[in-house]
Amino acid sequence: MSQIFQNHEWIKITGAREGNLNHLSVDIPRNALVVLTGLSGSGKSTLAIETLYQECQRQYLEAIGYQGIQKPKVDAITNLSPAVRITQSTYNRNPRSTVGTVTDIYTELRMVYEKLSKRQCPSCEALIKSSDCREELVTTDDSFVVYMYCDRCGHKMEKLTRSHFSANTREGACEVCHGLGEVLEISLDRVINPSLSLEEGAVDFWDHAFKEYQISSVNKAFEFFGLELTAGRPVAAYSEGQLALLLYGAESAEVRGLFPDQPLPKKVSEGRFEGVLTTLWRRLSEKGGLTEALSPYFHSAVCTACRGEKLSLLGRTATVLETRLPELSVLSLEALRDWLRRLEPSLSGRELALVAPYIRDLDAKLRRIVNVGLGYLSLDRQTMTLSGGEGQRIKLAAVLDSTMTGLIYIMDEPTIGLHPKDTAGILNVLKALRNLGNTVLVIEHDPEVIRAADYIIDLGPGSGRHGGEVVGTGTYEALLEQPDSVTGRYLKRPRPFLGASVRKPAGQFSVRDASRFNLKHLEVRFPAGCLTCVTGVSGSGKSTLVFEELADRVMSAANGSSGASTVIDTGDGASAGVDPSGAAGFNSSIFDDVITVEQAVISRMKRSNVATYSGLYSEVRKIFGGLSEAKVLGLDAKHFSFNTKGGRCEHCEGLGYVESNLLFFENIDVVCPVCGGNQFNDEVLSVAYQGHSIKGVLKLTVDEAMVLFRDKNKLMKHLKLLKDVGLGYLELGQTLTTLSGGEAQRLKLAKSLTSSEGRHSLYLIDEPTTGLHPLDVENFLVLLNRMVDAGNTVIVVEHNLQVIGASDWVIDLGPLGGDQGGWIVAEGTPREVALNPKSYTGQYLRQAFDLGDDV
Repeated sequence: MSQIFQNHEWIKITGAREGNLNHLSVDIPRNALVVLTGLSGSGKSTLAIETLYQECQRQYLEAIGYQGIQKPKVDAITNLSPAVRITQSTYNRNPRSTVGTVTDIYTELRMVYEKLSKRQCPSCEALIKSSDCREELVTTDDSFVVYMYCDRCGHKMEKLTRSHFSANTREGACEVCHGLGEVLEISLDRVINPSLSLEEGAVDFWDHAFKEYQISSVNKAFEFFGLELTAGRPVAAYSEGQLALLLYGAESAEVRGLFPDQPLPKKVSEGRFEGVLTTLWRRLSEKGGLTEALSPYFHSAVCTACRGEKLSLLGRTATVLETRLPELSVLSLEALRDWLRRLEPSLSGRELALVAPYIRDLDAKLRRIVNVGLGYLSLDRQTMTLSGGEGQRIKLAAVLDSTMTGLIYIMDEPTIGLHPKDTAGILNVLKALRNLGNTVLVIEHDPEVIRAADYIIDLGPGSGRHGGEVVGTGTYEALLEQPDSVTGRYLKRPRPFLGASVRKPAGQFSVRDASRFNLKHLEVRFPAGCLTCVTGVSGSGKSTLVFEELADRVMSAANGSSGASTVIDTGDGASAGVDPSGAAGFNSSIFDDVITVEQAVISRMKRSNVATYSGLYSEVRKIFGGLSEAKVLGLDAKHFSFNTKGGRCEHCEGLGYVESNLLFFENIDVVCPVCGGNQFNDEVLSVAYQGHSIKGVLKLTVDEAMVLFRDKNKLMKHLKLLKDVGLGYLELGQTLTTLSGGEAQRLKLAKSLTSSEGRHSLYLIDEPTTGLHPLDVENFLVLLNRMVDAGNTVIVVEHNLQVIGASDWVIDLGPLGGDQGGWIVAEGTPREVALNPKSYTGQYLRQAFDLGDDV
């Protein structure tokens, strides 16, 4: 133990055997900031969460009389405390869940507006304040209504309460969009191709016999209304009446307006045609919402009634400090904090007394969120659009003002998604929690966090079954001198040279007038045939530029949309595929397709695992189904699936575990008592390939499977790509729900590389190094460069300085986040950006690559 920690108390873990932990024993100093690091897959999460956190929970619950949490595979853990785990898990997918609702900031603002809002009296039309008007509470049928009387004319009206300022209540929601701010509209260009006739397939969802039936019905309608038949005529040449009948149907207001004296046909056979668009709306209603079959024909559009503000008229027009609540919802949290600071001095003593508790609480919550680097978010930001790192920091902000001591805080990479500039703020938060007398244990790869830790535990030496051992412990300086420490050896290396050698572009393509969210009407040029890094501080507009503006426009250009302002240029700078209107076509000589690899969850199904998602499991089942042992038993490939009846264990339905209900606590999974976790019945398990049952194969890591299946070319293609993206340590049967955001994203990348082999593609990738140790990043860079050398164009949104320094071109956004972002601060080669004094990214590149401060 380090001399520095000789007076510390220690958490002692002895003989940990969960996952790949190899009878691991380690001491963790209490009341310290401890970083747990090591190669990807070395066992960090298994030690911190599945072992330490699990045992903290188990001992705490048993101490208060509850049983049911299984003891992890460990000989002993002593000197524990209650633990708080702050995870990267994403929020629910409810579109009504926003930053404002999950933090309760919006809830408290509704209270401020209830007490202080100003509105127009419907009688005398004077502007009146709620706080100045006399109130009356009326109770009817177990409910109550609050009325108020205008302080000018005495008119009685319903008072605006907190319910009127919520889009989730009957009183507050917009009557048209029901509080969503959006309505569904039909994408007419996807439904009808006006250049084709009905017989040629003008209506996209008419096919086979249904198409013939619908064409016959349309013709009957044309005959009934005395219109010419249109056989072979393109829809673009239809008369007004013909088009109205086709789109809206015989019973529509549009048709009745054109034929006011014409009676309605009684039957479809007589001309009572429903209408193409009417059919789609009916199907949408019957299905209760969008289905996979209907989604191509609809798109969301801003509600024309509330203009996206979600509230009813009264709720969205009332003001406090001359500001409407929907206007506050779209401000950055930093700007909202400024508004709150202006509000308090503007209030009278009586008004302040009404809202002082809410103002104090709002200020504290906003300060905490700004301190964790999320000041660029707005209240109306949907939680389902937050990254794992953003979600984790919102949860972290909630504990910042806690005065509890003696807790163990466990966090998984709290700096995920943060620019190096923002890392210092997170470190201050972690140290503040430690200074309160808590133990703060973080899983991290960031060199700056490792350097700032009081104590470091390095796991390794490799990944998967080659990890699970402690290879270094102590302070940062002590770790550098430990030859067995993988991380220590890496950090001790000389700083690399920021190379001046970059690829020559094969052309370029640009986005004009990028103005979504906080982007400031940018024109951005990207080199083709290169590795480009889009970077900048958190909230500067990187993802908006790449995944909203660029991705949408390039796809629109590929589909021939006239609204796409993306230009594809040839190598000499001339534009290719640009139409006279200034919109761009898509030059297929540059890209064959566009592949986006974001960090959204790839599957929440417990039945999906690495093998099934990557596509290699079908090949494995074919191999087992073709074995002579299987044929003797009457088994084929389908019996080796755990997702269908036949060969799986039916008690757990092939999952290998069953769920145990703990009443007031989160349900847990326990090993299936029938199959013992083996997922299949005994007959299927008796079939072996080179000594491995089907369950044994699912327990293999990708690296181990490459040895077993080295002569199976189809399988090796999948396995090699999984290894190339840094996932060689994953087990084939590992469920997707257990993967980190970075692991899931690299799995998606491997799958896309399998299907796009031999094509020249544009890859748009969101922070691909999430969860990777610096040594793993080096290996991943080899893959990215190989993709580019094969003729692809790769654009990554990244904060990792290794990736930025190794790219061909850098586009740096900023200078800050939110309203203060959205500009191009610097662009050029990594070295050019590093020497740009305006760029925060450049500043940290200079430090990382030892360029000095002389610019």
